[in-house]
Amino acid sequence: MLRLTVFEFIFRLVPEAFVLILAMIALSNVKLNAKRYIISSLLLAVCEYGIRLLPINYGVPTILDIFVMIIIMWSINKADVISAIKSSLIITIVLFIIEGVNILVLNITFKDEFEKIMSNVILRTVYGLPSLICFATITLIYYLKRRNV
Repeated sequence: MLRLTVFEFIFRLVPEAFVLILAMIALSNVKLNAKRYIISSLLLAVCEYGIRLLPINYGVPTILDIFVMIIIMWSINKADVISAIKSSLIITIVLFIIEGVNILVLNITFKDEFEKIMSNVILRTVYGLPSLICFATITLIYYLKRRNV
């Protein structure tokens, strides 16, 4: 089980959901509607939180999250199903790569302290923010470039 605390929900999951939905909107070529964007982002965060509460093995929550993202993009943001599938897979892969690089840098930088950081909810969330900020920056740049085309 991947239980999340309220702290992680507020400071990691909700901002991440907003970035993920924006990335999907940009990749799916869907017009940004503020009301739909907020609703779909908050719904994604709540669904991800619920998925993490399920008694399932590692990796399965990611697959379920992808399905939830596709359904949200198709039903709320009116994206084409195929583009929603493509965009959800692309952003999941990109997010994994960025988070992997962040973990690698943390592991190299902190060596002996790495396990302590990963076992502390607040430290894990704070040290995980660079990957979220990097992903948000890439998403925002792509969205703005796409919008200007």
